[in-house]
Amino acid sequence: MTDPAPAPAQPASAVLLDGPWSHRDVAANGARFHIAELGDGPLVLLLHGFPQFWWTWRHQLVALADAGFRAVAMDLRGVGGSDRTPRGYDPANLALDVTGVIRSLGEPDAALVGHDLGGYLAWTAATMRPKLVRRLAVASMPHPRRWRAAMLRDVKQTRAGSHIWGFQRPWIPERQLTADDGALVAELIHEWSGPRPPEEEALENYRRAMCIPSAAHCAVEPYRWMVRSLARPDGIQFNRRMKRPVRVPTLHLHGSLDPVLRTRSAAGSGEYVEAPYRWRLFVAPRRFPVLKDATD
Repeated sequence: MTDPAPAPAQPASAVLLDGPWSHRDVAANGARFHIAELGDGPLVLLLHGFPQFWWTWRHQLVALADAGFRAVAMDLRGVGGSDRTPRGYDPANLALDVTGVIRSLGEPDAALVGHDLGGYLAWTAATMRPKLVRRLAVASMPHPRRWRAAMLRDVKQTRAGSHIWGFQRPWIPERQLTADDGALVAELIHEWSGPRPPEEEALENYRRAMCIPSAAHCAVEPYRWMVRSLARPDGIQFNRRMKRPVRVPTLHLHGSLDPVLRTRSAAGSGEYVEAPYRWRLFVAPRRFPVLKDATD
């Protein structure tokens, strides 16, 4: 693996988008992380997925603040306005970034909300540092052990996650993601969205954020670790660590039309939760979405 070129530590202006929230940096786990925060009350920490950054939670920041929470959306390591370090993109270290931010915010714990890669890290943080996680909500991401099993044993899931296998090539994914001012980012979000098309303004913001120097490299590094470590001692050890159950109330959300993660890959994650666990599947029939609710 080749390290990325040095990148500035301060947030790039492309991600300091205006709104009712405030922007600042916090230090945690040997790096600096950009956050957007709004409201007062119990902490809710929001973790974005790929190929996005904190701004994916702009609507939830407002809704949570109005509901009486301190809502904080962070940029994960290497993405948006956070430090783009040469190393540290394995899920155990990224989860320590998350729990370190909770400590740096002066809070005893947080409700973690994660989507995609952010969901993977939320599962991991709840397992590794249970005292710092009050509640857990995960969207579009199975428990890490379920993800590993599905990618290795389910041919249809392997095909659906083909972009992750494509990330294993050196430098080519980075060049593709930043070519034509990040055009591929917009294509991916269009392809992965539901029946409602994404906002053009949102696509432009995601494209600009991906084109920050070294951001594309850092954004794909976690996925490289997830695949390349499958047969390595560090990956096997991580998989064993994740056998420890999650012991906080967990809400697991999934969309039936998700083209990247199949429903059968996500379902069954409650096996690793020894606390109230609610699985909610959003089903989209011909015209209107329907919500199926089941509790394990």
